[in-house]
Amino acid sequence: MKIGILSRGPKLYSTQRLVEAARERGHDARVIDVLRCYMNITSNKPTVYYKNKGVREQLQFDAVIPRIGASVTAYGTAALRQFEVGKVYSINESVAITRSRDKLRAHQLLACKGIGMPITGYANRADATEDLIEFVGGAPLIVKVISSTQGKGVLLAETDKAAESLINAFRDLDTEFLVQEFIKEAGGSDIRCFVIGDKVIAAMQRCAKEGEFRSNLHMGGTAKVIKLKPEERALAVKAAKVMGLDLAGVDMVRSNHGPLVLEVNSSPGLEGIEKATGKDIAGAIIEYIEKDSQKGPNKITGKG
Repeated sequence: MKIGILSRGPKLYSTQRLVEAARERGHDARVIDVLRCYMNITSNKPTVYYKNKGVREQLQFDAVIPRIGASVTAYGTAALRQFEVGKVYSINESVAITRSRDKLRAHQLLACKGIGMPITGYANRADATEDLIEFVGGAPLIVKVISSTQGKGVLLAETDKAAESLINAFRDLDTEFLVQEFIKEAGGSDIRCFVIGDKVIAAMQRCAKEGEFRSNLHMGGTAKVIKLKPEERALAVKAAKVMGLDLAGVDMVRSNHGPLVLEVNSSPGLEGIEKATGKDIAGAIIEYIEKDSQKGPNKITGKG
């Protein structure tokens, strides 16, 4: 198969491992910078072109693996849609990526399907600030920028006064945000479940460094293997399915009233999970694509 890996970071661990795993299984793998793609949008022959060092070529793949960064979501998913229109298989569809990247939309969809989450509030008006704080049980609480990734734009307010100041500051900056319950009993740790298809193939517990509440490895957190409970496995798979993702990193915490989903990531990193578990996650992704792509290209449903 000819596999395109849509990534702006050819030297990133995840990108390199996917290329390596694809080639080990006999495939022709190539990294494509989505911002260098441009499209001929026609009904009879939709095409994606690529220009590198002044040379134009038409891209033709049997399958693509989107590794689209949050900062280029709009253009990246537009390029991915063009591949989909051209009947190219993608492990994650453009609409699913867009859905998961909008934290408000994602939380609403998860809530609609009965997925357990920390209590979350959202409002536009300044006179709703006190109500938002009350909704989530007061401070300490989390204020989360809707477009944030890797723990960036996620802040802890330890008092109601600090929460009010933080919320008003974000509102003054015209920044969209959520206010969320802080799960004290999690103790600064969370669980990353790596979902492929309808299975959790690996899981790790991430623990925040001293003095930090965010457990993201990019923030200096540490990771170790963890044994999941059956209900945690089921919850992770269900959350990924609600988003429409066949490849997902589902983050959750253990609370006094069961596991709660924090986020569903459409481009989960491979370095932390592979090193923590010793599993060949990249190889599992390629193996899944080999089998799933035999069903044919993604169906463009237009549903958001």
